[in-house]
Amino acid sequence: MPLRVTFVAAARSSSLLAERFEDDRPLDQDGWAEVLQVADALLPLAAAELRYCSPTPRSRATGDALGYAPLVQLALRDCDMGRWRGFTLGEAMAREPEAVDAWLSDPLATPHGGESLFAFITRVAGWLDTRPVGDGGRIVAVAEPSVIRAALVYALKAPPATYWNIDVRPLSTTTVTGRAGRWNLRLEGASAQPSRT
Repeated sequence: MPLRVTFVAAARSSSLLAERFEDDRPLDQDGWAEVLQVADALLPLAAAELRYCSPTPRSRATGDALGYAPLVQLALRDCDMGRWRGFTLGEAMAREPEAVDAWLSDPLATPHGGESLFAFITRVAGWLDTRPVGDGGRIVAVAEPSVIRAALVYALKAPPATYWNIDVRPLSTTTVTGRAGRWNLRLEGASAQPSRT
């Protein structure tokens, strides 16, 4: 039987325009309200045999609030953005426009001194491929939207540039099924996304 990994995107800690690279801020009041709004719909995922989360405060808080008691996985951390850590995309663009352009266009570029997009996708892929299979099983992982995007690029065997064309909403769920090196995206019924814009 194939392994089933359901990713739950962490609730927000800020508005989309205020999103920062490697954001370590905890959930804000709106984020907590969003979690409460979808908790009943996402609670069944707590029955997964294995429950994980990214090491960010908002991923851990989202997982705990949903009753998952997730185990932190360092491999599910956000992309290492080097000296851009804590910046918004607009702030990085204002300081280093050519470097940002290089980073957005070349998946091997590391103009910020951190991790390339390719290395980030490879790290997340390695985590996905090393999940214990056994006789099949269910895993839930609360992660930053960027981590889920990286997992999808890998699962779909898409070019790294596809990463920029995937939108992962807070508290949305995404499921992949399969085993190491062979993953399928599984689309299901209605999502449990909150109504916040």
